[in-house]
Amino acid sequence: MTVKIDIRNQSKSFQPFIKWVGGKRGLLEQILPLLPKNFKDYHEPFLGGGALFFELYSKGLLKDKNIYLSDINAELINAYSVVKNSPYELIDSLKEYKAKHSKEFYYQIRELDRLDNYNTLSNLEKATRFIYLNKTCFNGLYRVNKKGYFNTPIGSYKNPNIADEYTLLNASKALQNATINVQPFEDVLNYAKKDDLVYFDPPYYPLNETSNFTSYDSNCFLEDKQRELYQVFSKLSKDGVNVVLSNSDTVFIKELYKNFDINIVNANRFINSKSSGRGKINEVLIKN
Repeated sequence: MTVKIDIRNQSKSFQPFIKWVGGKRGLLEQILPLLPKNFKDYHEPFLGGGALFFELYSKGLLKDKNIYLSDINAELINAYSVVKNSPYELIDSLKEYKAKHSKEFYYQIRELDRLDNYNTLSNLEKATRFIYLNKTCFNGLYRVNKKGYFNTPIGSYKNPNIADEYTLLNASKALQNATINVQPFEDVLNYAKKDDLVYFDPPYYPLNETSNFTSYDSNCFLEDKQRELYQVFSKLSKDGVNVVLSNSDTVFIKELYKNFDINIVNANRFINSKSSGRGKINEVLIKN
């Protein structure tokens, strides 16, 4: 039975409903001052956890604006669509998963995408699985193998917050006026207009040969893809669109965007095979 929860008197803080490697919650205080003060519509083509979107919404900076959120990850976008359209049903479903949570149950659910009938699951069932795995897997790391199967091991959480009711309901409220699509980043060229704001947060160019462990898609985002993104960034800039991009602080990226405004921001790195490799690390925020 679905229980309606009144969130009218709850905090007006809106935040991601999933964990996401490379998420920007810890960088918002550094990113926000670098954004244009005035812009028209908002576009985020590498949605991920959507931290910047939720923060802009919280601050009322997206009021009366068209919002376009997209990602090539169909599982991710399905979860956003279900959060937007069916939050109460999703919460009920997640509560059922929470009651069943165990190591055995985790791997049973993880293996579902290997089955021939996976595509017969409803959007609600797929979204429940996606969020459950995100909340219980190692560091919220969305990683798939070359066949596209989710393969992150279970995390060591005593009491994971699988059915985060208020966060999900607040997220649903924030998403009501957003257009949410599965599409490649270059499609933003078809609808971003002069004075809009486009924020790109792509898979980062790797700092070293082992960095691709954190890739959330089976398609690595290496030199060719980074150059394609640069071409889109440049085209939008020429068309008068406000463009902002996050990426790794590497020679390759800084040389690629050398004609734009490059800002250094300080982030925490949580994904590394060695504890000595975790901690503060520089990233770049590039704008036109």
